[in-house]
Amino acid sequence: MGRKLLNEELNRLSIDDFKKSPKVPIIVVLDNIRSLSNIGSVFRTADAFAIEAVYLCGITAKPPHREIHKTALSATESVEWVYFKSTEEAVRSLKERNYIIVSIEQVEDSIMLYDFEASNESIYALIFGNEVKGVDDNIIAMSNYCVEIPQWGTKHSLNISVTVGIVLWDIVLKLK
Repeated sequence: MGRKLLNEELNRLSIDDFKKSPKVPIIVVLDNIRSLSNIGSVFRTADAFAIEAVYLCGITAKPPHREIHKTALSATESVEWVYFKSTEEAVRSLKERNYIIVSIEQVEDSIMLYDFEASNESIYALIFGNEVKGVDDNIIAMSNYCVEIPQWGTKHSLNISVTVGIVLWDIVLKLK
């Protein structure tokens, strides 16, 4: 086993270089997320996977905010973000630009994440819902697909920051 790499050896991009670099054609949409730590974590994950942007909707807090910054570690400066008063407004805007709307939610006839086929010919908006209520029913109705992470335990629920990491990892790998 090799030695642990030093921070200087990780070839990290500067914020300016990151902003100029190619992005994965995915927009993460946060539908009324309450937790500032979850929001910060989503920004950090979006930075790690070079995601196009994060859309913050409804009650989802916006940067700058000390509690978001604690988990984002400056990713709010590298990742593009836009605020919308409602998730419906964000989704309408995305549909007008031909994004495929994918709600990450447990619904009848959802597609298991491992069966979801992402195509390099498409651009995606992934909707992640409120920590208690999930993705709003109106947004589910506006979606092209609903995708679910298979789970085998007793809870059948994951923290949103964990969900975002799993879903982005899977879909980014499929697109690459």
